[in-house]
Amino acid sequence: MGPIIAIRRYPVKSALGQAVDQVAVEPGGLRGDRRWACLDQTDGSVVSLKHPHRWTGMCAVGASIPSDGDTVVRVAGRDHLAGTAEADRALSEWLGRPVRLSREAPAGARLHRLLPDDPGMVPDWLAAGPGQETDAAYTARDGRFVDFGAVHLVTTGALAALAAEIGRDGVDPWPFRPNLVVDAPADPEPGAELRAGAVVLRVQLPTPRCIAPALDAAGRPTDRALLGALARHHRKELPGLGRAACFGVYAEVLAPGPLAVGQRLTAR
Repeated sequence: MGPIIAIRRYPVKSALGQAVDQVAVEPGGLRGDRRWACLDQTDGSVVSLKHPHRWTGMCAVGASIPSDGDTVVRVAGRDHLAGTAEADRALSEWLGRPVRLSREAPAGARLHRLLPDDPGMVPDWLAAGPGQETDAAYTARDGRFVDFGAVHLVTTGALAALAAEIGRDGVDPWPFRPNLVVDAPADPEPGAELRAGAVVLRVQLPTPRCIAPALDAAGRPTDRALLGALARHHRKELPGLGRAACFGVYAEVLAPGPLAVGQRLTAR
């Protein structure tokens, strides 16, 4: 593989990430990663940029964990402590719908999703068609609001290949919401074990993509070229599920420990 060139955690699901130079990797993922989510008080659903028309404001919500360990959300330039009524009021006003921050997904929680217009971006396992809305049951994993894998990883080689397919000089990795950006020629294959110091990760599967990487800073789905390239060149077969447009990989944590920018990930 190669060295880790960037690390980010996302203390609140679908909010902006926090860049860190080092972090503790726990059995469920990076410490503090996706421990909170906004819940829609009108129907109890989990707020997600998978439905940008409803939650476009999340593109401008910041989230970080200062040294004291509490999660702070930044809304319209002001900081609020997660879990307080003040934070919930600020988020509700900003998003235009009543929400509250939670560390637990309620029983029967749902997640709403808007599918991209490109047919190749619709996974085989979804019955809805391009441009349609759908929803599904949502269950937090290991007390975190992750969609599947504990750690999400992208490589510089895959980013460069995607940029070439679109005809650009580069592609910003952060709209894909990875935890790790690794300087490597290509994504590791499922089953590969990646080690950096005491940390051992095992790649599970390629990451199915939704509309979120195509959103601009205002939450509008504008990057049609990116979605088109993903649909044409990155549709992969996922065992037991079918085909989906994928980019990056999900990994599980086999051994926890500290991780830092500059450490080299070795594959075995």
